[in-house]
Amino acid sequence: MSTAILTGPPVPGSPLEGDLRSLGFDVRIASGADEAAELLGRLPAGERAALVDPRFVGHVHALRLGLTDPRFPAAAIPGAATARPEARAALLAALRQVAAAPRPDSARAPQASGQAAEGAPSGAAATDTHPAPADSLPDLVAGALDAEGAAPHRPGLGTLVATVPGDPQARNEARQAVAAVDDEDVRLRSAVKARDGFFTTFFISPYSRYIARWCARRGLTPNQVTTASLITALIAAAAAATGTRGGFVAAGALLILSFVLDCTDGQLARYSLQYSTLGAWLDATFDRAKEYAYYAGLALGAARGGDDVWALALGAMVLQTCRHVVDFSFNEANHDATGNTSPTAALSDRLDSVGWTVWVRRMIVLPIGERWAMIAVLTAVTTPRIVFYALLVGCAFAAAYTTAGRVLRSLTREARRTDRAAQALADLADSGPLAEGFAAASRGFARRLPSLAPPVIAALGAAAVTLTAWLTPYGSPWTVVAALGYALTSGVAVARPLKGALDWLVPPVFRAAEYGTVLILAARADVNGALPAAFGLVAAVAYHHYDTVYRIRGGTGAPPHRLVRAVGGHEGRTLAVALLATLLGAPQFTVALAVLAVAVALVVVAESVRFWVSSGAPAVHDEGEPA
Repeated sequence: MSTAILTGPPVPGSPLEGDLRSLGFDVRIASGADEAAELLGRLPAGERAALVDPRFVGHVHALRLGLTDPRFPAAAIPGAATARPEARAALLAALRQVAAAPRPDSARAPQASGQAAEGAPSGAAATDTHPAPADSLPDLVAGALDAEGAAPHRPGLGTLVATVPGDPQARNEARQAVAAVDDEDVRLRSAVKARDGFFTTFFISPYSRYIARWCARRGLTPNQVTTASLITALIAAAAAATGTRGGFVAAGALLILSFVLDCTDGQLARYSLQYSTLGAWLDATFDRAKEYAYYAGLALGAARGGDDVWALALGAMVLQTCRHVVDFSFNEANHDATGNTSPTAALSDRLDSVGWTVWVRRMIVLPIGERWAMIAVLTAVTTPRIVFYALLVGCAFAAAYTTAGRVLRSLTREARRTDRAAQALADLADSGPLAEGFAAASRGFARRLPSLAPPVIAALGAAAVTLTAWLTPYGSPWTVVAALGYALTSGVAVARPLKGALDWLVPPVFRAAEYGTVLILAARADVNGALPAAFGLVAAVAYHHYDTVYRIRGGTGAPPHRLVRAVGGHEGRTLAVALLATLLGAPQFTVALAVLAVAVALVVVAESVRFWVSSGAPAVHDEGEPA
C-alpha cells in the first residue's frame, strides 16, 4: 500500500489525483506543511509515502520513475518526494524541519524544474523554462534530505516533463510540453537496456519490448517471464537430447525463444519498475541453468547418435564459468578503487567514440545474445560436436581478449584498492579449511613476497595439479600429492589481503584448477558415466560460485562461511576428487562423483534458496553478464 499526500488544495482540472491513483497511491490532502507532517506521522509503518505539490504538471511516467521504484529508500523529482518504509523517518524529520524553518520569498527550491534530473541523458531537453516556486514543499523537503546526508535518488527524466509551474502562463506551457512528448514511447524505449550486444539490440529488443508491455498489461511479473524462459530452455534441451535432426531444429528455435523471454523479463522489470532481489537472483541463476542444461541436452543427443561429446560439453562449461569469474573478480577488485586511471582504459574510451568499433568490441567478447544465437543456428544445421568446437573456440578467443585487456589495465593503472575489494576477492576465492590453515601458517612469509606473488603462486599450484592429473596414469598417487601442494599454494596465495594489481586473477585461477582437475580425472577414468557425473559436479559447484557472485553484487555479502566449510572449499573438493580417483576403480569413481555432485547440489541450492527467498536485501535487477 502507498499513500500520496498533496501538500495543498488540488488545482481545478488537474489530472494529478487520477494519475497518482493509477500508480497505486491512496491520495490524501493536507492544507500545509504541519498537516502534511501530521498525516505522514499517522501512516502505517509499512507504507511507502509520497509528498506531491498539487500544482505538479508532468507525465505519468515521470511520477512512476520518481515515486514507485522499489530499489531506492528515498527518491525525488521536481514537485514530488517519496520514501519507502526504511526512509520514512528521515522524510518526516525533513518535513518537520522545513515546516519549522522560515522561508523568505527569495528562496529557491532545490532541483529547480528547469534542470535535468541527476542522471538524465546528456543533451536531454529541460522540462520547464520557469523556476519552481519557492514554496514547493516537496522540493524543499528533498533539499533538506540532501542537507542531512540522506540524498534521495533523482531519476533521469530525459524529455519527460516534471515541473511545478509558478503562474498560469507557465502552467499552460508545461501542459503543452506534456502533450508534445509521448511518455509511452519514452517508457518503451527506456525499458531496453542502454548497453547491450549487437544481436540483442537489433534482432531482439525491437519487438521484445512490446512483448514486455503486453505482459505488463496482463499483470504478468518479471519472475513469471523468467520462469517461462527457463521452462522453454529446458524443453529446448530435451529436444536436443532426442538426437534427431527435427529435434535439433526445434531445439535451436526454442533456445532463441527462451532468449527472447530472457530479454523480456528485464524489459518488463524496467517498464513496470518491478524490481526485486529475488527477481535478480532468478534472472542471473536461470541464465546459467538454461545454458548448461542445453549443453547437457546436446551431449545426450550426440550420444544417441554414437558421438561422445561430454568432454567438450564439460570443457565449454568450465571455460564459460572461468571467463565469467575473470569478469566478476576484475569488477569487484576495481569497484571502488581510487586513482583508477590507465592509458589502456583511455585507449578503450577513444575506440568507443568511433561508432562501428563499439559494436565490433561488443560482438567479439561473445556476450549471451551472440553466443546463444550461434549455438541455436549451429544446432539446427550442424552437429553437437561442431556446436561445441565453435563454442570453445569463440569463448577461448573472447576470454583471451578480455583477460589480456584487463591485465594491461591493471598493470598500467595506479589504483589503491580498498578493504572491501580485498574481502570480495577473498570471498570469491572460496577457500576452505585446508587453504585457511596453510594461509594462517604462512602469513608472515607471504607478507615478504613481491606484489605479484599471489596470482603467480596460485597459477603454479593450479598448473601442478592439472598437469599431474593429465600426465600421470589414472589413479596415480602423485595426483593426491599435487592436490595437497595445490592446497598449500592456495593458502599462501590468500595469506595476505588481495590488493595487488593482478590479485583479481586468483579466484579464476582457482576455478580453472578445480574444474579442470575434475574434467581431466573423469576423462582419464575412461568409463561410461564418468564425464556426465563430472558435468553434474562442476555444475553444482559453479552454482555455488555464481551464487557467491550475485550475493556480493547485491550488497548482501558472501554466503555464510559454514557453507564454504561444509562443501570443503575449492582446494578441499579438488583433493577429495583426487583421493577418490586414487582409491577407487573407475566404475566406483564414477558413482562417487555422482554422489558428491548430488550432495554438493543439495547443500548449496538449499541454502541459496533459503537466503534469496527470505532476504531483506534492497531490490536490484541484474543487467546481464558483464561479458
